[in-house]
Amino acid sequence: MRFLPGMLMLMLMLMLVLMMAAPARATTDVMPFRNEAQEQQFRQLTEQLRCPKCQNNSIADSNAMIATDMRRKVYDLMQEGKSRQEIIDYMVARYGNFVTYDPPLTPLTVLLWVLPLAAIVAGGWIIVARARRRVRLRREPLPAAPRYPARAPGGAFTCRGAVIALAVSAGSYALTGSYPQVRAWQQATAQAPGLLDRALDPAAQPLNEEEMARLALGLRTRLQRDPGNAEGWVMLGRAGMALGDAGTATGAYANAYRLAPENRGAALGYAEALTRSSDPEDNRRGGELLRRLVSRDHTDIRVLSLYAFSAFEQGRSGEAVAAWEMMLKLLPAGDARRAVIERSIRLAQEK
Repeated sequence: MRFLPGMLMLMLMLMLVLMMAAPARATTDVMPFRNEAQEQQFRQLTEQLRCPKCQNNSIADSNAMIATDMRRKVYDLMQEGKSRQEIIDYMVARYGNFVTYDPPLTPLTVLLWVLPLAAIVAGGWIIVARARRRVRLRREPLPAAPRYPARAPGGAFTCRGAVIALAVSAGSYALTGSYPQVRAWQQATAQAPGLLDRALDPAAQPLNEEEMARLALGLRTRLQRDPGNAEGWVMLGRAGMALGDAGTATGAYANAYRLAPENRGAALGYAEALTRSSDPEDNRRGGELLRRLVSRDHTDIRVLSLYAFSAFEQGRSGEAVAAWEMMLKLLPAGDARRAVIERSIRLAQEK
């Protein structure tokens, strides 16, 4: 039939629409679990959450940095005793309904399924109507008419089908294509250098929580392209600590320390993140790292303070008192921190 090329063009366009709306499928990190049931729950949760960057992978399968952070956050929330639904609600509140493969029924999700079907029905109607019109025109006698230059058959049909398919595609993407998240990511990437300059400038206005979150997102994007940048990982670790995101902070500092173990900022940040973890094994590793840092330089007030806190929390009161007493020797007589340290020493001695 002469309109076959037009039909093929329309069907290809409709297939493209369906592919744009298609869903996806999904290994998990090796982490210490209390029992097999908890590990199984972790696997199920990470397979049910979609990676915001990859989109075609669950966070269990994705190697993207944001998926790693999400897996770590799922693990941390499980260690805090959160239920499955509470963890999913947290992820949806932070990343939107897109992260779950079973989103709630809303006008947008209805459109996601109805639009492709509507496009197929509309395309089929156009094909049938066009075919019937051709049959009718062939049966009716045509009056004599002036001759016009011949046009390629099916041109108007192809154009109409392409316009419909493109319109449906654009509508589907605008409503369900996560464009706002993509736009926010692009803005965060563009703003990251300026936010980083402000964060490093003591005289500049401190970043608020929203700006710190954008800086963290921009740093993740930069480190995806330059994973060997130890200072970048340190900055991401600081941003994670400021946001209270233990998973991001611990992972970022771990990468920085692995790349540059002699970098004092990386080592101290990693030790602090480990001592603040809810995992006793992390606390133990953080204490060992702090002990090594103290042995290298026992005049660093911040290292001594973290070491004393870590030792006290792990029940090593003698080590904590020794570190605090060393701090008292280093601090000037009028320093306001002396009173706090003296109270801490008395508390440790009473235990």
